[in-house]
Amino acid sequence: MRIKVVLNYLGLLLTMVGIFMVIPLIWSLQHGENDSVAFFVSMIITICSGGLLWYFSRTRNAMPTLREAMLLVSLAWIIASAYAAIPYMLAGTFTSYINAYFESMSGFTTTGSSVLADAAGNATIEAQPHGILVWRSLTQWLGGMGIVMLFVAVLPQLGVGAAFMVSAEAGPGPEAVHMTERIRHSARVMLMVYIGLSIIELIALFIATDSFFHSLIITFSTMPTGGFAATNNSLIYFDSATVDGIVTFFMAAAGVNFGLYYVLLWKRSIKAFVRNRELRLYVTIILVAAVIIAVDLIVNRNYGILNAFRHSIFQTVSIQTTTGFITTDYDIWPQLSRGILLTLMMIGACAGSTGGAIKVIRVLVVERYIHRQITSSHSPHVVMPIKLAGQPVSERWVMRVLGFVALYMLVMLLFTLILSASDPSLSLESSFAAVIANLGNVGPGLAAVGPTLNYAMVSPFGKGLLSLSMLLGRLEFWPMLALTRPAFWKWR
Repeated sequence: MRIKVVLNYLGLLLTMVGIFMVIPLIWSLQHGENDSVAFFVSMIITICSGGLLWYFSRTRNAMPTLREAMLLVSLAWIIASAYAAIPYMLAGTFTSYINAYFESMSGFTTTGSSVLADAAGNATIEAQPHGILVWRSLTQWLGGMGIVMLFVAVLPQLGVGAAFMVSAEAGPGPEAVHMTERIRHSARVMLMVYIGLSIIELIALFIATDSFFHSLIITFSTMPTGGFAATNNSLIYFDSATVDGIVTFFMAAAGVNFGLYYVLLWKRSIKAFVRNRELRLYVTIILVAAVIIAVDLIVNRNYGILNAFRHSIFQTVSIQTTTGFITTDYDIWPQLSRGILLTLMMIGACAGSTGGAIKVIRVLVVERYIHRQITSSHSPHVVMPIKLAGQPVSERWVMRVLGFVALYMLVMLLFTLILSASDPSLSLESSFAAVIANLGNVGPGLAAVGPTLNYAMVSPFGKGLLSLSMLLGRLEFWPMLALTRPAFWKWR
């Protein structure tokens, strides 16, 4: 373990985060708002900290090993969020650093949970300066790509260490499609697709809303499946079927494995794209859930048919992709609809997408494993390898998936018990929904943390626990948990 190597790249990454603060600074200067000083000072602090860290940790052989990459990735998200919280404090957005850190961690992990509120607990998003709102959503856009993935795409000297870093950030789960053999080229392809879709959505929203600011904020939050908006009531503010349709399409697109876009656009293989089993299951889940919710709303809430399908499709896609935008208060929907949305929070989008939670590919593997176990119970001599894309996958891979799902459920239950026991202001339902929503990087939950409310009333300890939930969910546990093993820190 070479700490200097880790600190060296951490310094470069911090410098990059500081440079991105120029964007909200420009917005602040343009509108003559008082947060411009906060962003200028924050930018200087972040860039200088990163530059000094890089300068005093220079080393000849700077390519990270796997263990060094895992440590770097874990520290990158923690420290980047710590520095991203500085503008909130200097601008007076928050008086408590734990609130500022919660907001920045929610941004980088693309969770979308917010603690912006006044003394009475009412949301105060629209009262914030333009620069602060741009920074909130920009952190989501950076986090959606993966701050380390972005780092790999633009830094040439990583060499083979790039593969370790991307693997550590993306997690060891089953990525169904690998874009190219060269990991750095793959990162660049993903970045091109990500930027391209963002530009197209920005143009479409600007035509629909005639507001570049709102279009930019929504785009910065849609493609990373983050969910931050510039208004207290999210997309309810627009009350536009056109805006809902545009955002629904791009949320759904962001939930697809980005490797499939390489197959579709670079290899021009439509057949491989549409025959992907994970993509098919992803679309099926969305359609089935949306139809059931629409029927439930028509029967039990007297919704009109068009209105029921408009809101059911939007909220299904928003929750399934772990974006968290809302067009209505789904917390007042019937129990069946609320239960379906809660289930979708746990399932999430496709592997290799910007979405969070368990991921559809793992659900598919678990379903096939259960099917195999049922078959082997009455036919013990039958050999049934689990296949994806027509190819059998290794048993080690299957066990890793099962281990991840079991760990996900265990952490979800454990954190729910801890949160409900430590914060008397939250009911068991609210605590359960809060943990699911933050562990899955969804954002809004149910009950006290429902879609029209926020997390301002949660205790400081609870906010710390939920911040940890966001990070564990975004990094998919393994890099963080590896740091707790004594063997990880052995100097070799």
